[in-house]
Amino acid sequence: MGRVTRRQLVQAGAVFAALPIRPARAAPFSAADVLGAARDLAARPYAPPDLALPPAAEALTYEQYGGLRFRPERALWHGAGLPFQVSFFPRGFLFRPEVEVWEVQDGAATRVPGGPGLFSADDPAVAVPDGLGFAGLRLHAEINRPGVFDEFCVFLGASYFRAVGRSGQYGLSARGLAIGTGGTAPELFPSFRAFWIERPQPGASSLVLHALLDGEDVTGAYHFTITPGEDTAMLVEATLFPRRDLADVGLAPLTSMYFFGGPDRPRGDDWRTAVHDSNGLSALTGDGEVSWRPLGNPPAVSRTELADTNPLGFGLLQRRRAFDDFGDLQVLYHRRPGAWVAPRGGWGAGAVVLVELPTGTEYADNIVAFWTPREPLRTGQPHHLAYLLDWGADPAVRSPYGQVVRLRTGAGSRPGRHALVLDLDGPALRALPPGAPTRLLLGSSAGHLQEGWSGPNEDAGGWRISLDFDPAGAAVADLRCTLLAGDAPPFRTLSETWLHRWRA
Repeated sequence: MGRVTRRQLVQAGAVFAALPIRPARAAPFSAADVLGAARDLAARPYAPPDLALPPAAEALTYEQYGGLRFRPERALWHGAGLPFQVSFFPRGFLFRPEVEVWEVQDGAATRVPGGPGLFSADDPAVAVPDGLGFAGLRLHAEINRPGVFDEFCVFLGASYFRAVGRSGQYGLSARGLAIGTGGTAPELFPSFRAFWIERPQPGASSLVLHALLDGEDVTGAYHFTITPGEDTAMLVEATLFPRRDLADVGLAPLTSMYFFGGPDRPRGDDWRTAVHDSNGLSALTGDGEVSWRPLGNPPAVSRTELADTNPLGFGLLQRRRAFDDFGDLQVLYHRRPGAWVAPRGGWGAGAVVLVELPTGTEYADNIVAFWTPREPLRTGQPHHLAYLLDWGADPAVRSPYGQVVRLRTGAGSRPGRHALVLDLDGPALRALPPGAPTRLLLGSSAGHLQEGWSGPNEDAGGWRISLDFDPAGAAVADLRCTLLAGDAPPFRTLSETWLHRWRA
């Protein structure tokens, strides 16, 4: 069943409004029905559901629940000659609420029954409870080999979902919505309560599904067009209906894990070089600036905001791709995907927000990135958004700028100072003529950041930048550095903007 994270523990305890259980017979369906259901729910008081499980399911341990397997021959569209199949997670353990699943064909929806015989147990002593219903769903396609339906996408727990590209390994997750992440009040987890999956045509390259979101403070109608491949692409379209004014909302949120790596060292005894699902936040502003903010495992909750208007993209990425970057043969962190959010339409003014939470384990998802609009989402005013979500080994915008590939830290030129050494690489840097004039654009929110040395790396290729930082007594400082070409304005940008939160 995969690892259980801290956030899954929170999600599983969240409550959400119960939907009426409808009969299994076919009923007319269109996307407007999901929109209407979300609007109607928002006009009613939020009511928690019945989270009770059948006694036999209630008694299952974590290991026993994890050993429940959906029978492949019972998958939706199994043997139908279609390009996709759908299987399901049972209710149980942390995942108690029932999620309705409907198949849509020829303009009509039929409830997918969650009856007996769908699941088997790894432990022969475990009797699989009948009629558990569904907690979530898995999508399968022939993305690696003809005739083999590999899993490439999962929806499970609150509004969480994740995907992989061809030959990928699950890592970070996305969510339909985040509320109160990294704030002082408890975080809220609105949930996908029902899915409508459109039966694909033979030869179709994409799968379409609709989802109904419900939570204490908001409802929503979601439309996913999912196309698996080398990268798996999702076109996400949503309409939100706030139950209250939402100033603490996170749109297109991504959730990941960063324990240690790079200049960070493990806090205990760990033989691996690094442990993380992602190692940086990349952002592309509305005016075309590309930035890279390495992730960290801070001693306290850390929040970084990158103000922007009409952003062109942001994502959590795993840039370290060599096995020796981690040395772990079991969890294969070097194969974890990145995820890139590319907004469709103008998102207006707001900020890309990065929240880093302290963690003492690799089993806690402690990194969240999302877009928050400057103006709150208002009660009674539907909010529309659309974005393309790209999952893959390198899903970020293919920018022409050099990228930061490594950071080294150590003692500076004098007592109290700190050295930060950046290695950059990319076609723009390798194509720079010998002796071409360059300069650094530096900034610091506290203390003094200055250039030590900057020049081509004759041994490894690319570029090296050595910086000297005097914190001047500051405990925290936000640093930035961009490499420019030219000896007089207008300068030409050679590298992404490196952003770094330095801590004493």
